Amino acid sequence: MITKQLNPDYILKEIVEIPSGALVGDLGCGSMAFFTVAASKLVGDKGRVFACDVLKEVLSSVEAKIKQLGLYNVKTVWTNLEIVGATKIDQPLDYVFLTTTLFQSKNYLEMFKEAFRLLKPAGKLLVIEWKASSGPIGPAQDLRLPKEAVEQLAKETNFAKIKEFEASSSHYGYIFQK
Repeated sequence: MITKQLNPDYILKEIVEIPSGALVGDLGCGSMAFFTVAASKLVGDKGRVFACDVLKEVLSSVEAKIKQLGLYNVKTVWTNLEIVGATKIDQPLDYVFLTTTLFQSKNYLEMFKEAFRLLKPAGKLLVIEWKASSGPIGPAQDLRLPKEAVEQLAKETNFAKIKEFEASSSHYGYIFQK
């Protein structure tokens, strides 16, 4: 099912198939924390979601949002995803997300390495990015990462491609496995 807009609930439940009890890291969660919130509902009381971002004001916004929604299985983590080893999460994760995050950086390889480091063996990485020519919404064309570049970065960091999918009319998606 391709939708016009990103649908985190659908993507995480139907495509990624996040189970109850999973440990999830949303790297570059953003102030709206769409994927953090969707993951929190899926993992339930026995799971945990780590909402990670480099901007403290983003994390404050996420904390207010999760409190308002009554989600108690989310922990915010201030980190620089471009520094391997900087993300202070003390347990290996089942899933890591890089959703519409890579275009904001030029240190893609470090971000993939950090995702790899955080995952347990056989853990899965969800990558969603802007399509190269998806119209007037989204970042400038020169900031968008081509699908081939994402596949190459995954290969360089020893991820295996599990699935490629259309995340929306403006986004492509991948699931990689450690």
